[in-house]
Amino acid sequence: MSGAEVKRRIVVDTDTGIDDALALLYLAAQPDVEIVAVTSIYGNCVIDDSLRNIAYVLGLVGITDLPVARGAAKPLNAEPHIAHYVHGYDGLGDVVDIDDRPMPTGLVDQTAAELLVELARAQPGELELLTLGPLTNIALALQAEPELLTLFRSITIMGGSGPFPEVGQSDMFDANIQNDADAANLVFSAPATRRVMVGVNITSGVVTDEQDVVALHKSGTPTGVFAAAILETYLDFYRLAWGRRISPVHDGLAAALMVHPEWITASVTGPANITHDGFTTRARIMQTAEGRAVPWAIEPAPDTIAVTGVDTAAFVTAFIHSLIHGSPSHASQGGTTA
Repeated sequence: MSGAEVKRRIVVDTDTGIDDALALLYLAAQPDVEIVAVTSIYGNCVIDDSLRNIAYVLGLVGITDLPVARGAAKPLNAEPHIAHYVHGYDGLGDVVDIDDRPMPTGLVDQTAAELLVELARAQPGELELLTLGPLTNIALALQAEPELLTLFRSITIMGGSGPFPEVGQSDMFDANIQNDADAANLVFSAPATRRVMVGVNITSGVVTDEQDVVALHKSGTPTGVFAAAILETYLDFYRLAWGRRISPVHDGLAAALMVHPEWITASVTGPANITHDGFTTRARIMQTAEGRAVPWAIEPAPDTIAVTGVDTAAFVTAFIHSLIHGSPSHASQGGTTA
C-alpha cells in the first residue's frame, strides 16, 4: 500500500467467540485496514471472557496497545443467553489456557457505549463500525447520541436474516438478533449513513471445511495453528447440522465484505423490522424472496442493505490466506500459503 492510500479505519464490537476471533485475525492481516478500537459484548461468552479473548487474539499479531472497552454484560431488558455449547466455556473452544488470557492492557475506563460515542463525535465520517455480536452496546450508544450511525462512515452488522426466504425454506438461527431484539430494533430504525446486513441468510452457505483446517495446521504459523485449533471445535459443533465437518464463516464474512464490497454479488435494500414467530426473533428486510412487499403494515425504518449473494471462492481463498499470515508484517515469514 502506498503512502497516498487511506486505510479503512474500523471499530469492532464483538462477543469474541470462535468466528469473531477469526474475523479479528482477518482484519489484522489486511494492509489497508486499521483497527481503531474494539468494544466487547456478551453473547458467545460472558463479558470478561470476551475481553480476555480480544487481548489474546490481537496479541497473536502483536497488537497490544489498542483501546478496548468493556461493554454490556446482558441485553437491555432480559437476561443473557451465553452460547457455551457452541463456542466452549471460554468462547474460544477451550483450547487456550486461562493463564494465557489476561485482560487487555489497553482497557479504558469508559463503557463501550461511551467510547463509541466519543470516537464517532471526534472523527465524524472517518470511522466504520463492524458489529459481530448482540447490538446492545450500539443501542446504548444511540440512546446517548441518536445520530450515532450518521457519524460513522458505515455500519456493517453480522446479524439479521435478509428478506423472507423462498416458500418451504428456512434460515439458520440468528443468535445476535435473538439475544437482544430491543437493541436490534433501535439499531435498524436509527438514521445511518450506510447500514449493511450480513445475515445468516448468506453466511450459512459460506463455509470452511476440513481441507481448510488441514491447510491452517500445516502452515505452522501462530495464527494459522490457532485458527485451526478453534475451527476444529466449530466443525465438531456444526457436523450435526449437515452431517459433515464444515462451519459457516459468519463474522469473517461480515468483516471481509466491509473491506471488499466488490465481493457482494447481490443485495436487496429496504426497511428492516424485527419479527418474532413464537420461537425465533429475526431482523428482516420487509419483502418476499421475489421482491414483493409483505402483505401487512410494517414499521417505518430507514433503508438497510442486505447481502444476498457473495463471491464465495474469492472470499474463502483470501480468508484462509489471511488467517495463515496473521498480519501484513508477517506475510513473508515462514509457513506455507493457502
